Amino acid sequence: MNILFDNNTDYEFNTEKINLFHNVVKETLKYENFTDNTEISITIVTNDEIKKINSKFRNIDRPTDVLSFPMIDFANGEIPDFSEIIILGDIIINIDKALLQADEYGHSLERELGFLTAHSMLHLLGYDHMEAEDEKIMFKKQKEILNNVGLKR
Repeated sequence: MNILFDNNTDYEFNTEKINLFHNVVKETLKYENFTDNTEISITIVTNDEIKKINSKFRNIDRPTDVLSFPMIDFANGEIPDFSEIIILGDIIINIDKALLQADEYGHSLERELGFLTAHSMLHLLGYDHMEAEDEKIMFKKQKEILNNVGLKR
């Protein structure tokens, strides 16, 4: 498993926080019985930067907490070549929203970053929450993944 980590903010990420991303990614892959012969990128950005990305790629002109850009279309039956490193895609996390949401929900920043990472990893693996039943499935998986890495609510 390879995570390309890029912090485009002034917020400092110590080894413990970077390890949090690794633990959640690893647990998500394990939970989904998916090979860990994967590569993803995680980029940390600000409200302004994610707003630009959201506008460009989704035509939504406002900041969001996280964006996921899968490289494999699992939902439409695309199957990766398991003999090579599987590039799952990109996760872009807005640190400004993460800090705000951690405060709003009354939990730690680590819990919020873990949630956003698990949520995005599930998107990279083909899950979505556009329909109520899909949302129920995805949110149950997120909760169990976070519980498994000790990030209970």
